[in-house]
Amino acid sequence: MRFPALAALALLVSVPLAAPAAAQQSLSRSVEGLDQRDRPASFRDLSKRLMPAVVNISTSKTVAPEGMPTFPEGSPMERFNDFFGRDEDGFRREGSLGSGFVISADGYVVTNNHVIDGADEIEVNFANGRVLDAELVGRDRDTDLAVLKVKSDTPLSYVSFADSDAAEVGDWVIAIGNPFGFGGSVSAGIISARNRDLNAGRSDDFIQTDAAINRGNSGGPLFNLGGEVVGVNTAIISPTGGSVGIGFSVPSNLVNRITDELIKSGRIRRSWLGVNVQDADEALVRAYRASGKGGVIVTRITDDGPADKAKLEVGDLILSFDGQPVASVRELTRVIADTPIDKSVPVRLVRDGRARTFTVTMGELQEETPEDTAQLPDLPASANDLGADLSSLDDDIRRRYGVPKDVEGVVVTSVSARGPAYGKLVRGDVIIEINFERVATVTDTLEKVKAARANPAEPLLVRVKRRGDAGWFDQFLSVDLGK
Repeated sequence: MRFPALAALALLVSVPLAAPAAAQQSLSRSVEGLDQRDRPASFRDLSKRLMPAVVNISTSKTVAPEGMPTFPEGSPMERFNDFFGRDEDGFRREGSLGSGFVISADGYVVTNNHVIDGADEIEVNFANGRVLDAELVGRDRDTDLAVLKVKSDTPLSYVSFADSDAAEVGDWVIAIGNPFGFGGSVSAGIISARNRDLNAGRSDDFIQTDAAINRGNSGGPLFNLGGEVVGVNTAIISPTGGSVGIGFSVPSNLVNRITDELIKSGRIRRSWLGVNVQDADEALVRAYRASGKGGVIVTRITDDGPADKAKLEVGDLILSFDGQPVASVRELTRVIADTPIDKSVPVRLVRDGRARTFTVTMGELQEETPEDTAQLPDLPASANDLGADLSSLDDDIRRRYGVPKDVEGVVVTSVSARGPAYGKLVRGDVIIEINFERVATVTDTLEKVKAARANPAEPLLVRVKRRGDAGWFDQFLSVDLGK
């Protein structure tokens, strides 16, 4: 998962270290009729009851030789191989610790994917000292979840999932896990917020808690007062690496759905529309001559994908998907995630100022491999009606900015901090349209901008080609020339 660099957001792995289900009942209890706003006199009984179902997870993997020397057998320096943790071939073992919890009497265990990622061996350690080898059933990088399976001669104690949609800000919760290798650690707090967006991926919808969570708590459960799992502890924000009271958990409803599918098929199948989109604010919606407070604009269409086959186009303003209004990329992403593969759905959009409806048959999402992006050179700034320095496309400019041969327009070479385009256009953008009209030269572009100033109440709609992680894509911007 990807997280913002502006905050010290850390995954919770600790620092590396050199029978039939019906035979057992869940340790969880329903919270119906229980006021979760009231702090109990003690969490002692709840913790004692739940502890048998919470596990510590240790992993190890073999790492290829890198840099440090390996001394041959019989060498007087052979003893230093052990010092460096290497075998006779130079390979070394690395380990890490995390947390997890048992969800069935027959041995299914939930944890975070990053806890077990790349592991050759996985061990599950129980509160009573029992240690069992675990096999990976399936994992999902998008939600950072994984399911393990252990074999036991006797039914295991397990816990059940809560309805995370029913959890509210202010409810008491406890976290049990393995912070810094200290297994069986319990901390208490409240749900601080819901629906937190951390820019972590398509399934970005976290529960925030102030219960103390640290490295090694990853994959451990966040319980309500009934002992039901409300979420899976996954990340913290911390400038120091330790808990400062801002932790994040994957909601249990999502965890329940993902784990069920992983147990059934070993992987997650997701619906795919085959587009890149951007948020459309009120100004952009007005520029499209549409109504409402938001929508999403198609900025890129994958060749031969579902959207391409349905004749969607770059620049379409999507207002609803399968009958559900979508005011943001986040909303559209969630609606798509809940749509079955191969289902045909209506998409209502605005194109050329007209409302239209297209039917799209959903495909299956495949893993993407982002491309590296090149650094752009620094160039001096200048000002005009747009507040940006522009250049026509020639062979030298194309080479300098990496603009593909099939892209036509004018290049933004700098943006004035005092101009109306500041914070909208970025250096390297290629302007291809102004208010739905194509532009090919700097003069043409500036004339259209100047003409638009005659009606400063209307935002200027600028369509650009922009280079991103996956290549060049279309971006739609509203620029207020009245500022």
